[in-house]
Amino acid sequence: MSQTTKRQRLVIMGAAGRDFHNFNQVYRDNPDVEVIAFTATQIAGIANRRYPPSLAGKLYPEGIPIVEESELETLNPEQVIFAYSDIAHTELMHIASRVLAMGADFTLLGATKTMLSAQIPTIAVSAVRTGCGKSQTTRWISKRLREWGLKVAVIRHPMPYGDLEKQVVQCFTTHEDLATANCTIEEREEYEPHLAIGNRVYAGVDYGKIIALAEQEVDIILWDGGNNDFPFIKPDLHIVLVDPLRPGDETTHHPGESVLRMADLVIIPKVDVAAIADVQKVRENIREINPEVKILMGYSPIELDDPEAVRDRCVLVVEDGPTTTHGGMSYGAGYIAATRANVAEIVDPRDYAVPEIAAVYELYPHIGKILPAMGYFPAQLAALETTINRTPADLVISATPIDLASLIKVNKPIIRARYEFAEGEDPGLGDYLKQFLTSILP
Repeated sequence: MSQTTKRQRLVIMGAAGRDFHNFNQVYRDNPDVEVIAFTATQIAGIANRRYPPSLAGKLYPEGIPIVEESELETLNPEQVIFAYSDIAHTELMHIASRVLAMGADFTLLGATKTMLSAQIPTIAVSAVRTGCGKSQTTRWISKRLREWGLKVAVIRHPMPYGDLEKQVVQCFTTHEDLATANCTIEEREEYEPHLAIGNRVYAGVDYGKIIALAEQEVDIILWDGGNNDFPFIKPDLHIVLVDPLRPGDETTHHPGESVLRMADLVIIPKVDVAAIADVQKVRENIREINPEVKILMGYSPIELDDPEAVRDRCVLVVEDGPTTTHGGMSYGAGYIAATRANVAEIVDPRDYAVPEIAAVYELYPHIGKILPAMGYFPAQLAALETTINRTPADLVISATPIDLASLIKVNKPIIRARYEFAEGEDPGLGDYLKQFLTSILP
């Protein structure tokens, strides 16, 4: 590019994950463009930072500001790159309309342009919505791969909500690693269950470096996706989950519909709790947009640690945060476990929520009589603790995948509800994986 040529002004719209990856892959060293800002949404407290110079590269000696998405119109970009996930198609086009009205171009980068290639086999687990059951399925697959003698690296979709320079490459093997990295509740929800079964988890900001590290240590990569995004790594096998508790969502959210169209294998989990008609509807929707894809059924059994402890008691239900916020679910596994256990009452926490938690209910009015496990920053975690303590219940049923009692001090017992993937038919996922491994491994 000539030194006199003006660089095109770009803004990348994100939520501290896909946005940074797209920048690293496509724009960091591109002399034809100037990324003037990232915008941030979905996650509280991730704006008003800078993408640091050490990550932004030589073209950005002062780094790149990260501002609230509401400030988009003040930035005067020539092009806007959309780079976050689990957003309704209609809402996405409303954002596009804002951008076009400003006179800027609106761009969605394709999957192949942003995917990295690994030197070892890669299995990716994605979904059409947040909360379909990716993590449980990923854990189930990891156990089978290890049983078959393979060293596995779980590479997790990014959640760099803290000090970005310290989060360039992260590797977690123990719970102490999580504390050292000051992981949020949302990060712990994804990492802790993997660590509990002996998995090594990689995450961070620069996935080129992350993959290079993993390649030196393992035989196979297992991509554990976030939200309904497509993988950062080109998969040799792409497994996609749908949700029969949300029939119709297969084609209503971005980029979930694209992910489903890309799938090599689709799993319909939760068939043990979903209505038969809804399972059939989901199957029909899959066939309409990906006619040749293999479809497997799966169970999502829910178990309470102590069912008798909650019988005929008044309980507060705490659910996984992202599933019940931008994932769109009004309740989750904890609520199901409570109703099955014949509790006397599920207490509505909305009447006792402190302002930080009340703001979550206001932002996501679909949430029902449950408390989402929010903890993106210390004040929010403290607000969660206070709300639990203020709610007049005998005990808490917690369906967040983490040990909540280890992070906050509450005035009532916590009974955990756990849920994992289980095969729903024979032959099932294990047989499919064996066939796949036979085809790619020497």
